[in-house]
Amino acid sequence: MEQDLIEKLKTKLIEEKESLEKELESFAKKDPNVKDNWDAKYPDREDTDKDEDADGVGEYENKVALERNLETRLKSVNNALEKMENGTYGICEGCGKKIDEERLLACPEAKTCLKCNEK
Repeated sequence: MEQDLIEKLKTKLIEEKESLEKELESFAKKDPNVKDNWDAKYPDREDTDKDEDADGVGEYENKVALERNLETRLKSVNNALEKMENGTYGICEGCGKKIDEERLLACPEAKTCLKCNEK
């Protein structure tokens, strides 16, 4: 793979990483003990009645679901950046062949080629 393309993809991945971390920071805190793990913050509601507390539980459940989705995406981005560092980026985890450049441009964190992704 050409170095120019790798640099372009690396820039996209870094921008995506920063965006995901910024979004996570808006409602969660990073777990210092577990890599790539975040913990959604429970809404701070003082002097609430049962109805308002139920709203808080619902809000928290939504945040946890969003946190898990963003964490998964962030892990994929970090995995791709690590692969760039160790020279294995762009190699399909399924069949070991090169991932098509068009796929990587569309989805720089792709782990598999289109053929293996469809399995």
